[in-house]
Amino acid sequence: MVLAKQSRILVKPNLVEAIPPPVTTPPECVEAIVNYIRRVSRAEIVIAEGCGAPGYGTDVVFEKLGYTEMARRLKVPLVDLNREKCVLLKKPECKVFPEYYLPEIAQTHYIITVPMLKAHSFAKITGALKSMMGFAPPDRYQEGGHWKKSAFHARMHEAIVDMCRYRSPDLVVLDATVGLPEFHLGGRRCDPPVNKIVVGFDPLAVDRLHASLLGFDWRKIPHLA
Repeated sequence: MVLAKQSRILVKPNLVEAIPPPVTTPPECVEAIVNYIRRVSRAEIVIAEGCGAPGYGTDVVFEKLGYTEMARRLKVPLVDLNREKCVLLKKPECKVFPEYYLPEIAQTHYIITVPMLKAHSFAKITGALKSMMGFAPPDRYQEGGHWKKSAFHARMHEAIVDMCRYRSPDLVVLDATVGLPEFHLGGRRCDPPVNKIVVGFDPLAVDRLHASLLGFDWRKIPHLA
């Protein structure tokens, strides 16, 4: 059992803004994951995210979406990734980010990411790989736009690939119970609902299935191809 071998586990929901599910990961989904981890592992658990919304911080998102209450009840720390201490890493082969700032916690914890099944206006889908943008510190990656991670937008697909060369998720739990086939912040819902939970240790494979569930050809999505 992989989780039983871990000493520290970070559960990362998709909380880009303070918008209710299915735009964001339901706290009930994360609570179920935390309870499962506790049944099979003695690892320390934190719930962590770094929102991308302008005008307010991740603490506001946690509060409005029910994470603050849930974390208090479960006695699990909430971590704002936008405020974590970072280290500078270097990979000269990366085209967009030959240098990259990554929170230390990303290197000390086993990462379980919990994305929602959604299309995205820049990246085509917003899945397990793109969700790692939550770790990017805004003081380094808010450039040329009001979104906290706007430095990624100009070359989105290449930026996702580079980012995940530094750190990618260890386990993905994709909430595909509903699905947003048009836009990551709203729009129509999949009809009928997809009604699936997809779990995998290979984030690229999960994201390719993610694209297929929305009716997209992953071969035409640069960061998946």
